[in-house]
Amino acid sequence: MADGIIDYSGEDFDALVAQGITLVDFWATWCGPCQMQGKIIEQQVLPEVAGKVKVVKVNIDEQADLAVRLGVMSVPMLFLYKDGQQVESYDGLQRAPALIQAIQAL
Repeated sequence: MADGIIDYSGEDFDALVAQGITLVDFWATWCGPCQMQGKIIEQQVLPEVAGKVKVVKVNIDEQADLAVRLGVMSVPMLFLYKDGQQVESYDGLQRAPALIQAIQAL
């Protein structure tokens, strides 16, 4: 996984998003748009906002309890957090410019 991307494996989610800006990517291995979203984040978004954001990838099949807790109903779904507070959510495949702009605005 690329620098700046954390593969969520059950650690304390609230602690992961508690400080700074965090983009949470809910995805599944069987989801084609999720695979595209991952590449967009890794190849286009992260180079533009390096050092300003951390990305947490959550596989909904492995972390179903967290997905249910946060109300994830479909994938890909992205949540943007600032200092522990969810400030934005995106349902479906998102383009890099919109994500970069939202991160830079925070």
